[in-house]
Amino acid sequence: RESMASADLEDVPSVDLMTELLRRMKCTSKPDKRLILVGPPGSGKGTQSPIIKDEYCLCHLATGDMLRAAVAAKTPLGIQAKEAMEKGELVSDDLVVGIIDDALKKPSCHKGFILDGFPRTVVQAQKLDEMLEKRGAKVDRVLNFAIDDAILEERITGRWIHPSSGRSYHTKFAPPTVPGVDDVTGEPLIQRKDDTAAVLKSRLEAFHKQTEPVIDYYSKKNIVANLSAEKSPQEVTSEVKKALS
Repeated sequence: RESMASADLEDVPSVDLMTELLRRMKCTSKPDKRLILVGPPGSGKGTQSPIIKDEYCLCHLATGDMLRAAVAAKTPLGIQAKEAMEKGELVSDDLVVGIIDDALKKPSCHKGFILDGFPRTVVQAQKLDEMLEKRGAKVDRVLNFAIDDAILEERITGRWIHPSSGRSYHTKFAPPTVPGVDDVTGEPLIQRKDDTAAVLKSRLEAFHKQTEPVIDYYSKKNIVANLSAEKSPQEVTSEVKKALS
């Protein structure tokens, strides 16, 4: 939307323009926030980030999506990233930080951002800090979605899906009327390959090994807020708001 010529704006319905203007006016009074969300798979980051994004007028930066978009748009950094991927190499930290730097120029990131899935290592955290420092900015808060591995295992391994409709059930929290069978069609339910205990265990091990040092790094700067991510989504939202006030 940012690069629209004024001619294109003539075709945007007035109500959409007004809604966006009102949103932007309401956003001017909000304080700037630069946030990092850290938490294992299933800890609820995906549930909270749209709420935080709307509440504080931030842009949501998911580095995986941004990389794919840069590659598709053939930006200079996207071209470099594509070359690395085609050689089967990891995309360098500098490249990812460069892509974040580019994204921060957009009007939607004017009030700040939510970073999710990055930084995963202390080196990445340092590079992010250096880049922000050049912009005269810094990370304000790191929200740590702390949750016991056992609770995560129950959350994730209890998930069952009806493949054709996408309806999901949970053996403990939202069980089907008949075990293993979809309520509507009576067809069998399946478990996603990623939702098994073995896959979760290896993902959690990698997460703890990589991410604990990142939490320590930000703790030394006194900007980490530990959330009790095992609570209900509403309770976690109010903990987030408290942490950000």
